[in-house]
Formats: sequence, structure tokens, C-alpha cells
Amino acid sequence: MRDAVGRRVRIAAGLLILAEFVVFVLVAGWIGIGWTILATLATSALGFALLARQGTKALADLRERVRSRRSAGRELGDAGLVAAGGLLMVLPGFIGDLVGLLCLLPGTRGLVRGLLTRLVLTRLPDRMRGPVRVESVRTAGVAGPVPDAAPLVIEGEIVRGPDGRPLT
Repeated sequence: MRDAVGRRVRIAAGLLILAEFVVFVLVAGWIGIGWTILATLATSALGFALLARQGTKALADLRERVRSRRSAGRELGDAGLVAAGGLLMVLPGFIGDLVGLLCLLPGTRGLVRGLLTRLVLTRLPDRMRGPVRVESVRTAGVAGPVPDAAPLVIEGEIVRGPDGRPLT
């Protein structure tokens, strides 16, 4: 199983490198090799600038969510997309630059997030999709709190006193 996944990743990486090379050659034939190298350097510089700006904003949003003790799922995803987008923009290649730009810009980040969510959900087994219900053997017959009912009693024993010493 792991070997099959590793093989798929290697094949995808090889195809991406080949596609990047083909696009580089096509652009060099269209505008010249000097301008193509200059464009590659310019997109890397743009990637650094966008990564610094959007990365700082994404981390500030994440810190604010943590400070206010609210769920930070979306902000954590945004920080991950910004990091991936920045890496793709900094590495040479026009296809990676395009995908990285989609990850870095706030307006298009939602599209990438939605595509990744759909991709992950289609690969999950059916039992893991949708709402997840957790059951416990210990509480299988216990219903939720009933108004005007006796309080729920939890049986147990005290093994340490308030001072932390064991009880005898």
C-alpha cells in the first residue's frame, strides 16, 4: 500500500517536472530565453513578497483565534495553503507559480480549499464522511439529561485526599 502511494507521488512529481520543462521551453521560444529567466526570477521575488505579507496575516488570524479560544480550523488551513503557495511561487516554474498564486491570494484561496476538501472527501470511506457519531458501551442505555429527574450519579472511589496523600 505504502509502496503504491510512493510510486504515485514519484510519477506525479516526474510529470509535473516534465510539464514545467515543456512550459519553460514554450515560453522561452515565445519571448526569448533571457526574458523567460527574468520572468522566472520575478515570479520568485513576487512569491517571497506575497508569502511574507499573506503569511504574516494568516499567522495573525491564527493567533487571534487561539487567543480567543475559538476553533481555528479555517485559519490553520489558510496558513497551510499560504505556506504551500509560497513554496510553489519561490520554486522555479510557471505551473507551480500559477497554483501557488491561487493558494496565496485571499480571493482564490477559498477555491483551492474547496477543491482540496472535495478531493479528500471523495477518497474517504463512506463511514467516515458526514457527521461522525460516537457511542460508548458504558453509556449505551443512558439518555440525555431529563428535566425534573434525579442528577446523574457516577460511581467511583476516592483514592487520594485533598492534600494529595493516599487514603487508608
